[in-house]
Amino acid sequence: MSTIQRNPVMTLGALSLMVVGMASCGGDPNSPGVEYMPDMYRSPAVEAYVDYGQDPYYFTEDKARAQRERPSAMLPPAGTIAFAEDASKAAYSMPYPYANDNDGYEAAGLELRSPIAMTEATVEQGKELYVRFCDHCHGDKGDGDGPVVNNGGHPPPGAYSGALKDLPEGKIFHVITYGKGMMGSHASQLNKEERWLVVQYVKYLQNGGKMTRDGVVASTTPAAN
Repeated sequence: MSTIQRNPVMTLGALSLMVVGMASCGGDPNSPGVEYMPDMYRSPAVEAYVDYGQDPYYFTEDKARAQRERPSAMLPPAGTIAFAEDASKAAYSMPYPYANDNDGYEAAGLELRSPIAMTEATVEQGKELYVRFCDHCHGDKGDGDGPVVNNGGHPPPGAYSGALKDLPEGKIFHVITYGKGMMGSHASQLNKEERWLVVQYVKYLQNGGKMTRDGVVASTTPAAN
């Protein structure tokens, strides 16, 4: 009886190795060939909100479940400053220096000024954001008569042509950032640049639909929101 007939397992193994070897060497010369356990040297990218729990076959079910319930998208460490590709917009990545209290509100009104020049283009950009995030309460002209007020019975906010006519831009930005009274924070929906664009449009409404207004007096007392 031949050696091949006596050792079929060894023969099959040798043939398999030959096939794998030939497959790994042929084809595209730039190809790395057959990769054995590629995760050992090419780690997969971690995507946000994807289940990366451990396989319960190798780990306990409790550990696998705990990892599945832990989101991969973590908050950045405290004090982290985001990188800005556009150097002209780097200031938007800086921490907001005013506290969420009345002192911070007053200081913002006195010290904070918009870094964006008021032009027809910026007012139009601000209007687009205002319609999305503010119109439902404040109304299309800022009179506090949005559909949430008219149809939902929500208490009306102050009108930009009335109680809030002289509200400084720093206070407007502060309120958009933190919220005030019945209005919640919009910092998670609008980044700093977008908040300032909304401020541009609110100023436009305060001016009665004009770019500028004579005799504007900055308020130093809290205004209703």
